[in-house]
Order: sequence, then structure tokens, then C-alpha cells
Amino acid sequence: MTIRVLLADDQALLRSAFRVLVDSEPDMEVVGEASDGAEAVRLAREQRADVVLMDIRMPGTDGLAATRMIGADPELAGVRVVILTTFEVDDYVVQSLRAGASGFLGKGSEPEELLNAIRIAAGGEALLSPVATKGLIARFLAQEGTAGAADRDPARAERLETLTVREREVLVQVAGGHSNDEIAERLQVSPLTVKTHVNRAMAKLGARDRAQLVVTAYESGLVRPRVE
Repeated sequence: MTIRVLLADDQALLRSAFRVLVDSEPDMEVVGEASDGAEAVRLAREQRADVVLMDIRMPGTDGLAATRMIGADPELAGVRVVILTTFEVDDYVVQSLRAGASGFLGKGSEPEELLNAIRIAAGGEALLSPVATKGLIARFLAQEGTAGAADRDPARAERLETLTVREREVLVQVAGGHSNDEIAERLQVSPLTVKTHVNRAMAKLGARDRAQLVVTAYESGLVRPRVE
């Protein structure tokens, strides 16, 4: 099955480079290019993209707004957004994850990393660069003062009450950046059981994917942010 990729970046040179890389793979193809967020949303719908490589800083509708629009559109529920950022530590990245992005990747990443990120996002099985993403979210939530109990998001905390004990245990492991196989080994259950718990937690918490589960784990106070 061919992965349909949409490129959203205001720099034509970068889009051209990404197109050559993506189109060189037998299991994926570029189905469109956008120079701003509004165009990215329109093309995602028209071309039925599976994955959008989204730059944050674009003129007009930026990547953050576009990510929110994609995440809020039921018709685009199957579209996964991967944020491409020049700066590894960027508040916009956290906001994008909250808005529904599946993860982020630095523009300086190796070609194989980018291609693997597309495949992982399309599969919807795992968060991109889980440890790095988890660390970035923790850093910013700590800076925003969420380390104090009084600053926890009460709505998110209440939703955690709907989880079973095992689902909460799995959520903590997901927030730690662990894969399903790693979690299965840690909790001494099968990977299929872990996947079931992850899917149930996502459904109960209204999360599109594991990225949003990580955000929820920190914003609800289930996991405490640490700045290393």
C-alpha cells in the first residue's frame, strides 16, 4: 500500500528536496505541495493524504493553525501530521502536539530518519522519536509551571479516572517513550495486550494517537515533568 505524502513548507527548495527523497521510495509518493497552512488543509482533503510533513512557520495560515484544522475535521481523522522544525526546542512543537500532530522531526535529520518517520506515522502504531518528544514536552510543561499540583489541568485529570489501573500503568509507560514491545516486557504481558490498553486509553481520553497520550499524561499530572 502506497503512503500518500503531502509537503507543506514555504521554501520551494526544501519541498523539492523532500519530494525527490520521498518519491524515491517504492512504498510512498508525494501527492501535493503547499506553501501555507490553508493550502495544506485543502490539499490534505482533496488528495486524501496519509501523512502531512508540516513546517510551523509559514505565511498566512501557519503550520500550527493548519494542524488544529486537520485535527478538528472528522473527514481528516486518518491524516497524520509530522511537524518539521528547524529548532529542536520550540514551544510551537508542544502546541502542535496538543493540536493533534503525531510528532516532530528536525529538518536536520538524516534522510532515513525522515522516511522512517513517515512510515511510523502512517502506521499509527508509535509516536515519532518518543523519548525526544517526551523530553521536549516535559521541558516546556515544567517551564509553564505545571510541576505544581495547583496548576494541573482538572478536566484532563478527571478523564484519567475513566481509565483502569492497568490502562494508567500503560499510559505512564507510553509517556516514558517506551514502545509496545518494551512496555509488554516491563509489565510482563503480551504486546497485543499492551496495544489493546493503549487503544482503549486513547478512546477514553479522546486522543488521536500516542503523541496526545503523552501530552495528556503530563498535563493531567499523572507524570511529573523533569528538566534534565
